[in-house]
Amino acid sequence: MKNATTQIRRALDDKALKPSIAGFFDEATNTISYVVHDPATNEAAIIDSVLDYDAAAGRTSNGSADLIIEYVTKNDLTVTWLIETHAHADHISAAPYLQEKLGGRLAIGREIIRVQEVFGKLFNAGTEFQRDGSQFDHLFDDGETFKLGTLEGIALHVPGHTPADMAFIIGDAAFVGDTIFMPDFGTARADFPGGDARQLYQSIKRLLSLPEDTRLFLCHDYKAPGRDEYAWETTVGQQKRENVHVKEGTSEDEFVEMRTARDKTLAMPKLIMPSVQVNIRGGRLPEPEDNGVSYIKIPVNAV
Repeated sequence: MKNATTQIRRALDDKALKPSIAGFFDEATNTISYVVHDPATNEAAIIDSVLDYDAAAGRTSNGSADLIIEYVTKNDLTVTWLIETHAHADHISAAPYLQEKLGGRLAIGREIIRVQEVFGKLFNAGTEFQRDGSQFDHLFDDGETFKLGTLEGIALHVPGHTPADMAFIIGDAAFVGDTIFMPDFGTARADFPGGDARQLYQSIKRLLSLPEDTRLFLCHDYKAPGRDEYAWETTVGQQKRENVHVKEGTSEDEFVEMRTARDKTLAMPKLIMPSVQVNIRGGRLPEPEDNGVSYIKIPVNAV
């Protein structure tokens, strides 16, 4: 955490080390995708993109991703990274489509291998499905540093929601995936296979040990009761003061008790079966069968 803190403080002191950030909200899945770029070089990263999916018709489309392409093209950006904070359970990644159109390296945390193993068995994916992360161009380790043009970046492993969740800090901005939401909504669930509420608490506390002015960019927003507008940017300081699940003074045991009880009341995400099945493949559909059609499996009475 020392390296992350040092990087953030440098960026807070020098505006040239701060990234430009554009958020793209997909209301159908309550997901925010980001285009992050270095103003000095126009090198860009796309984080947590969305492929439109009509579950009833079994059809995909690229409207959300095309908005990102339009923005990248209009601003003359060069995409060098396509980053997933984790294997999402509520939307399908558009990373392969964006990579085809814009280039860049597709990356995720190294612990995706654990998620592939668990869900590979659930979906009976067979030996042809490699459970080694090879569907991605790069697997980030905890504490690994990287560059986005002249900007500094660092990856942090923040498990709990899933075993593979990562936060990616670029300059003074942390893209925290599903670990935490806006302060009035709280924190992510921890009841998916491999999830752990105690780990989630520890990961959130790790993030909240960063400088208080660190900007946090969230992967989802659902508008807490009484709030009329969607929001997805907050700060470490605001979360420490106001988060309804994990503000300062909340003990680990209190959080685990709350999170466990709350998770028991939550339904599974509507798109969990297609999303995870595709996202553990790096956003690629299962291989077409002998009729040329890809199929999404739905395991019955298995979860």
